[in-house]
Amino acid sequence: MSSAIHLSPLKKTPIYNKHIALNAKMVPFAGFEMPVSYSGVNDEHLTVRNAVGIFDVSHMGEFVIKGKEATQLIQFLTTNDVSVLKDKQAQYSCMTNTNGGIIDDLIVYRWNENEYYLVVNASNIDKDFNWIKQHNQFDADVQNISNNLSLLAVQGPNAIHTLQKLTSIDLSKIPYYHFEAGEIAGIKDVIISNTGYTGAGGFEIYVWNADAEKIWDAVLEAGKEFGIKPCGLGARDTLRLEMGFCLYGNDINDHTTPLEAGLGWITKFNKNFIGKDILLKQKETGIEKKLVGFEMIERGIPRQHYLIANSDGKTIGEVTSGTQSPSLNKGIGLGYVKTEFSKPDTEIFIIVRDKPVKAKIVKTPFIKK
Repeated sequence: MSSAIHLSPLKKTPIYNKHIALNAKMVPFAGFEMPVSYSGVNDEHLTVRNAVGIFDVSHMGEFVIKGKEATQLIQFLTTNDVSVLKDKQAQYSCMTNTNGGIIDDLIVYRWNENEYYLVVNASNIDKDFNWIKQHNQFDADVQNISNNLSLLAVQGPNAIHTLQKLTSIDLSKIPYYHFEAGEIAGIKDVIISNTGYTGAGGFEIYVWNADAEKIWDAVLEAGKEFGIKPCGLGARDTLRLEMGFCLYGNDINDHTTPLEAGLGWITKFNKNFIGKDILLKQKETGIEKKLVGFEMIERGIPRQHYLIANSDGKTIGEVTSGTQSPSLNKGIGLGYVKTEFSKPDTEIFIIVRDKPVKAKIVKTPFIKK
């Protein structure tokens, strides 16, 4: 390799030393050295589905938007309607570019009408921050606090019992996609939100970096009686895929629109936002490709970029995410297909190592609660 190439060193989250001590298998991800697994992806996956697991997702990005016109700025940047939010409520949304492509999917947290948090994907922190600053023609101040905050996701049916031991906040009173601020494990100024990316229930904890290790240890201790395990990005990926949740860079990107990605439900045309005219036109004329869920009928594991064919062997699309589902014990995936092939129960073929393997289109989530 030429000595002229300088690869910037991978960043480490404040929990990094804990992962090393727990013998996590570490991989580079979005510029960070992150744990992909500890006891194994399937084991961690089933632990979250049936009990409780803890993830370090401190690589995610956080922005503060505050000021008299904070609401107007977010309305203009995002596709969802932020005006319907009440204080301490969260909303799933996305930012679109002038062509209607998805810059990022994100969560908007409303403190009050003059202050919000945006939580964005790790790989898009700089891109998103620059885009927001570029389009801030409003009386609003935008700060990137990603390097100051850690984020732990405690997920699974026993997440609530684990965390309730550590806080006086009544967690059962935090509705889905709402949040509270208070004390956990003796640490003040912690945000606890009833959000998550696993479909197994649970909470996400935002904490200043200096306190991250202490909370990590306290949660692992509190969850012992429920069989808690630390979990890595591998299980996070299989869990979100079973729910049919999009992963940025796989299922959505700058060239896919919310309507193509099945995110019409977070695209509100009752307000002005960047790319609205393109998406309105797309809504009126119809979309040519659509993100669908599929499950394998024959044995085979679908992988990203595998081609999707119809019964005549013609290519009709491409797999964007795929895995062997630990819960269902069969191959499942997401992919874009030509719209005419997108109806549930349509027979398709995934090209696995040059061989067509039978599958069918299904409605997501793959796991029905």
